[in-house]
Amino acid sequence: MTIDVLAFATSPRRHGNSETLLDWVLAAMAEEGAATEKIAVTEADIRPCKGCNLCEKLDRCVQRDYMDYVYDRIVAADCIILAAPIYCMGLPAQAKALVDRAQVFRSRKYVLHLPVVPPERKGKRVGIFLSTAGQNWDYVFDAAIPSVKCFFHVADVRNKDLRYLMVNGVDEKGAIERHPTAKADAEALAREVVVHLREVGVA
Repeated sequence: MTIDVLAFATSPRRHGNSETLLDWVLAAMAEEGAATEKIAVTEADIRPCKGCNLCEKLDRCVQRDYMDYVYDRIVAADCIILAAPIYCMGLPAQAKALVDRAQVFRSRKYVLHLPVVPPERKGKRVGIFLSTAGQNWDYVFDAAIPSVKCFFHVADVRNKDLRYLMVNGVDEKGAIERHPTAKADAEALAREVVVHLREVGVA
């Protein structure tokens, strides 16, 4: 069985630093035999959550948009990657819309008491958060991480199965390509995740 990787590029700026970091990870995973899919959220019809809580009764969102496809892909994927730059000390609007729409999974788990993924797949999925920031502050990623953890938690990816690669000090478009270790770190992370998924029996 082939490892299924689903990736979200959530920057409003296409092919910027966070998406470049993502592309390095995906390319390395593909070289290891994984099947990869990248969704550019800024170009997808993903609307903000309405906060109506009807998913608590329907087990689905009332909105009919690209999330109909995304929900199924999140459940099916062995590895889910969220790539986002830091905007105003947090996730950009595109990433936050995706995270908020994962409310469907929260309703499924905690209100309807239904499984998000089959029990036999628990512990056999990995989540990756890739991020870039212009500032060099040590704490520049801190505000984004709780939202990211929430997203993966409701999608049934355990905290212990999360990986992070966060690169600060890269502001203007293309700056990531001049970073001394970012590409090597991305490729090493990709290989480690593929090895891990094979060890737990995904492929």
